[in-house]
Amino acid sequence: MTLYLWFVFFLAVQIIHFMGTWKLYQAASRKSWEAAIPVFNSIILMKIIGRPTWWTILLFIPIINLIMFPVVWVETLRTFGKKSTLDTFFGIFTLGFYIYYVNYTQKLEYNANRSLTPENKTADTISSLLFAIIVATLVHTYVVQPYTIPTSSLEKSLLIGDFLFVSKLNYGPRVPMTTVALPMVHDSIPLTKRKSYLSWPQLPYFRLPAFEKIKRTDIVVFNWPVDTVHYFYEPKGRPGVIKPIDKRSNYVKRCVGIPGDSLSIKDGYVYINGKKLILPERAKPQYSYKIALDEKTPIDLEALLKELNVNLVDVRGFRDPAKRDTLYIGALTEANAERMKSIPGITGVVREIATGNDDRIFPHINKWNEDNYGPIYIPEAGKTVALTNESLPFYKEIITNYEGNTLQIDGSHFIINGKQTNTYTFKQNYYWMMGDNRHNSEDSRYWGYVPENHIVGKPVFIWLSWDTNGKGINKIRWDRVFTTVDGEGQPQSYFKYFLMVLAAYFVGEYFWRKRKENKA
Repeated sequence: MTLYLWFVFFLAVQIIHFMGTWKLYQAASRKSWEAAIPVFNSIILMKIIGRPTWWTILLFIPIINLIMFPVVWVETLRTFGKKSTLDTFFGIFTLGFYIYYVNYTQKLEYNANRSLTPENKTADTISSLLFAIIVATLVHTYVVQPYTIPTSSLEKSLLIGDFLFVSKLNYGPRVPMTTVALPMVHDSIPLTKRKSYLSWPQLPYFRLPAFEKIKRTDIVVFNWPVDTVHYFYEPKGRPGVIKPIDKRSNYVKRCVGIPGDSLSIKDGYVYINGKKLILPERAKPQYSYKIALDEKTPIDLEALLKELNVNLVDVRGFRDPAKRDTLYIGALTEANAERMKSIPGITGVVREIATGNDDRIFPHINKWNEDNYGPIYIPEAGKTVALTNESLPFYKEIITNYEGNTLQIDGSHFIINGKQTNTYTFKQNYYWMMGDNRHNSEDSRYWGYVPENHIVGKPVFIWLSWDTNGKGINKIRWDRVFTTVDGEGQPQSYFKYFLMVLAAYFVGEYFWRKRKENKA
């Protein structure tokens, strides 16, 4: 929905509210016109039902308001004497329209001094649960969100089984665009295959102020731009189910290019504006290698791979199992590759570099491959580029999908929103995301730019790391528990300090309680 449509929708909601409550306002000794003034009517309603004025803010926060609306409907009904279970049922399951029935057909008795304390234990439990859900949803949506690493694309920096806290504050909390959705779940209802949201209505993109901008080499969580859902056995060619932006699958990659950069990849190394990108110490990029072996010299490969902390999933095996002269490893750090060169029995360690052209590579014009790419320009908001038949494949998705324009092509002429032009000015910033595991990562090389409105947040903390080694033995990686994602030097666990603070808290609470008991 556009801002204009949202304005119309907002006015419609105000009219609906006025038509259904003006007599209630009168019964509470307020003016009927007060029910018609946007925002002000909510403040007055909070006073009528005896609830704090700050509740008004919650009514205008997307997702949170879905929980608050039923609460306010029930509180309004109870303020005017409708306290039975049936009244509560009708109030919620008619989406508040039961208030219309009360407003126009019932004798209105305003109970200004009604007790706000729950009448029984069940009501108290429900009230506490609702409050907890509201707080948790607020934190989850606007402050910090838990996330699990599902793939090895950032292996060595972030491992499969790492449980992260992703900060929404660093890059600015994004206000949910999908306005009707279950709280604290993503695109599907747990344990079901049902989507957890309604695709309409959608709010325009808006982001609250940020603490920092996305920098090169930052690890970033974002919504996968090309995500669609396809049903099994669906005929080829169908577009699948197009998800709203904020309900697309969450991906985590390293940002290697920011708006305005010129990016290229040469023999697997990233270059920005002509200079090789320097990664932080904690980043350990990995590549595919061919390991040449001297069959006459015995090597304990299993022990060697364990010593080098090589994931056995990345060991692709021998070119010829009968000869066992060349071992292929899909992900190996350069430091480990150098270490292998010094092992007796290993006669050569060669990094594999893709050759030829690969039409899987963005923008799918069979021009580059995953190791040799570009240069390309990463779009920056407000910048203008020339449109040609050669440049259009890079920007077509941006023009039509990410920025919502119509595009027609007539030979070498381009018609955007009905007007012929040979330039295009970008409306938002874009980023280039890649995995450290260079040959085992589906990233921007395959699907292109990540729009700014797809950015979710910044991983800041690993609170648990669960090692599933594929042998049926699961264990906690204690050295990764309570470690930071960013920072200088190697990761350091703060778990022992957490335990010390926790122990001090319980000891202090024990003596405080004893002291109070002695005074009593």
